[in-house]
Amino acid sequence: MFRIGDDQTIVQTVDFFTPVVDDPYDWGRITAANALSDVYAMGADPLTALQLVGWPRDKIPFDVLARVIEGGLDVMADAGCTVLGGHSVDDPEPKYGFAVTGTAPPEDVTTNSAAEPGQTLILTKPLGTGIISTAAKHGTASDELVQMAIESMVELNRGAAVAARRIGVKAVTDVTGFGLLGHLSEMTRGSAVSAEIDAASVPILDGVRALATSGEIPGGTRRNLAAVESLVEFDGIPDDLRWILADAQTSGGLLFAVDTALSEALLQALRDEGGSGAEIGRIVERQFSHGPSGRILIL
Repeated sequence: MFRIGDDQTIVQTVDFFTPVVDDPYDWGRITAANALSDVYAMGADPLTALQLVGWPRDKIPFDVLARVIEGGLDVMADAGCTVLGGHSVDDPEPKYGFAVTGTAPPEDVTTNSAAEPGQTLILTKPLGTGIISTAAKHGTASDELVQMAIESMVELNRGAAVAARRIGVKAVTDVTGFGLLGHLSEMTRGSAVSAEIDAASVPILDGVRALATSGEIPGGTRRNLAAVESLVEFDGIPDDLRWILADAQTSGGLLFAVDTALSEALLQALRDEGGSGAEIGRIVERQFSHGPSGRILIL
């Protein structure tokens, strides 16, 4: 985020990754939505983007790459973001992504370090896309479940960002590779607060708990849980739900910390924008002063 004048801030972000689904067009769409997510999380509107491509030119036909790019460009067009070009390299493993530039008036900028005690936590997308993607690679996820995950991942966070701007929310993070607990811990540590999560209120894609119980846990999810365990107290929470709360998401939702008096107004604004949200917990005063800051209690 860079202030370029009294009335303008630019936001720049970059994101790319290997395929998370089989269909190249869907992979392109998911990648674009994911790359735009950070811009929306910082209160900005996407303006321009550059494509990043790594492609095994001798192993996968270029017509497959064409479908990937088509999917990415379609989502960027839907977001009103102009793709100016990009860069490609020969790579043994396919990779695709975008560097995105957005703009925002300084008063609209949101950060993950502005949460305050007494605020309500609202999440805009269900968890579980990482677990479903891993299960799909192993052939243990149904076509219906995979399609549900794809629909969630290609959904832009634009409407959620518009709703937050309307209500005046200032504390926002997107929930992506570090999982809900990882990104929430960044918010609590950056804001010098703690959080309580009501596990039963966290939205989860249908069928994910069964997959987690059967062991379909991504490597990134395992690393996420290990990274936050010193910060989190699980009060009788079963293992499958712990994995889901740490699940590495691709193009996940936005997590808001909003004044409790405004939480219903934010939920209505999300519905007005064609989305939804769930109250999943609250921000509380910083706890455990003799241990790590930013502790999280899962109830």
